[in-house]
Amino acid sequence: MNSSNERCMDNFIDWVESRNADEPEFIQAVRDLACDVYASYSERKAWQSAKVLERLSEPDRIISFRVCWEDDRGDIHVNRGWRVQHCGAIGPYKGGIRFHPSVNTSILKFLAFEQTFKSALTGLPIGGGKGGSDFDPRGRSDREIMRFCQAFMNELYRHIGENTDVPAGDINVGRREIGYLFGQYRRLANTFSGALTGKDIEFGGSHVRMEATGYGLIYFLRCMLARRDQDLETQRVAISGSGNVALHAAQKAIDLGARVITLSSSKGVLHHSEGIPGKEINRVIELRMDSTELLEKIRAAAGGDWHEGEKPWQFECDIALPCATQNELDGEDAKALAQNQCLIVAEGANMPCTETAIEIFKDRKILHAPGKASNAGGVALSGLEMAQNASFSRWEQQRLDEKLLEIMQDIHNQCVKHAGEHDGYVDYHRGANIAAFNRVASAVLAQGIG
Repeated sequence: MNSSNERCMDNFIDWVESRNADEPEFIQAVRDLACDVYASYSERKAWQSAKVLERLSEPDRIISFRVCWEDDRGDIHVNRGWRVQHCGAIGPYKGGIRFHPSVNTSILKFLAFEQTFKSALTGLPIGGGKGGSDFDPRGRSDREIMRFCQAFMNELYRHIGENTDVPAGDINVGRREIGYLFGQYRRLANTFSGALTGKDIEFGGSHVRMEATGYGLIYFLRCMLARRDQDLETQRVAISGSGNVALHAAQKAIDLGARVITLSSSKGVLHHSEGIPGKEINRVIELRMDSTELLEKIRAAAGGDWHEGEKPWQFECDIALPCATQNELDGEDAKALAQNQCLIVAEGANMPCTETAIEIFKDRKILHAPGKASNAGGVALSGLEMAQNASFSRWEQQRLDEKLLEIMQDIHNQCVKHAGEHDGYVDYHRGANIAAFNRVASAVLAQGIG
């Protein structure tokens, strides 16, 4: 990028920062994209004239609302709820609902921003959005979870629909919560439609939906390895997290011959140098329990060492899959991975690597796949669930798994095409950003100013 473009990009980032004070996650996500796309953006005068990048740095709308609900003792609680509808230029807004005390506007804006470009990479007609609440479900009864979900949907239902905005699950929002949310939506809207994805198979859900993000991550990883004439056989894989994505990624990696040596929670890391047995992953994958309790169950059955307060990245591995949360892998972690000869980092969470970590990966020529590419399996399957709902059909598991594999292979090819290959190194991060931005920007430009 020449000095003139660098000044223009710096001015753009300054503008974003001035408009989004105290929203560091959102600013990080915008800056991450802009750094990779600004050189090509500056060459497209029509894009610049229409202020496409500026428009995409502002959500279409942010809906904020109060959520009042009653606990089992009859006490009333007041939480906040949000839905960020970032961009619907390619299709209905699409993105998960997250229930966690850390949820705020910045996090939801960054997730919706990332979702827009992740959706674009799938090639499906879906846009980007995200929603959630600062509600903490830990320690709550099933009845309390139900009442909260119903109260949340009492406001959200006005803003969603199969051709408008189609939420899905996210952290602390699984099949149970989607069931309660969908049931309340159906009653309020008086219609049975594909207004949410991630539903149970009995009422419009899809095979492979729960596995999709973790499986898709491994399918993308296989493509990265194949370009190096390698496969997953005997590879040592360090995974962070122990939720849906981490467990299904571990399951698929083990099935393909890898050794999964770590899983983690917010309290520490379970390390098993010989590899966690696949049968133990399969055994706990359907259990609903606290992540630390789940890891203790695996350790009791299979052995391994528990490292309190540690991260997975200190151990020797060939591949690192951060699958927990944003900015979990920092510069020091990246240096540790480089020192331990890690070859590939593929993101299973949204923006789990800090900007400093990404720079270290590039400097050390460690292949790095950003979440908007390697994490796209979940939204891809959500899009396929929407297609099944729209046609009142149910596709077989094998067909959906094959389609997921095809989509992840296509995303990988897009990344390689737009990044190029230099001395055997592919900048997947740059390729994903450019490929996704080109599709979204073209759609925004074609639809005029608004």
